[in-house]
Amino acid sequence: MSNIKEIYLAGGCFWGTEAFMQRINGVLDAESGYANGNSLNPTYQDVCNNSGHAEVVKVTYDEEQIGLAKLLDFYFKVIDPISINQQGNDKGVQYRTGIYYVDPQDQPVIKQALDELQKSYNQPIAVENEMLEHYFPAEEYHQDYLDKNPNGYCHIDIQLMNEILKNQ
Repeated sequence: MSNIKEIYLAGGCFWGTEAFMQRINGVLDAESGYANGNSLNPTYQDVCNNSGHAEVVKVTYDEEQIGLAKLLDFYFKVIDPISINQQGNDKGVQYRTGIYYVDPQDQPVIKQALDELQKSYNQPIAVENEMLEHYFPAEEYHQDYLDKNPNGYCHIDIQLMNEILKNQ
């Protein structure tokens, strides 16, 4: 099944990004984790204490149902692309924005999407575009966090999520 692809998206706190991605048609799975830091197998505590990892969501999707460019369009709607190391009230290097790919053929698609996005801003966008160095799933209590904790904090407005996805 070569139409099944992965992309890793950092959009601040992974709880909201994961919940949002799971709602998109063509996304098969979204999993919270940590990527591209300075250590192997970090804990949440390590990540909060400057391990250099980004909170990311591993998005597994069916390329025949949704292409990467469309997936990135959705992602861009729920991040502040000019904010450095902060999304909503969450501040720190772990809350940076980034797109981490495993397939080198995805890089030009990502670059084109970021170039298009830049046209909407006077300041430089701060979304990283890098090859995934390593990824570690977050602890179980972080997985599907907003499903388990419907009143949990999320920097992404759930109503906005539903509005964005209404006509997909």
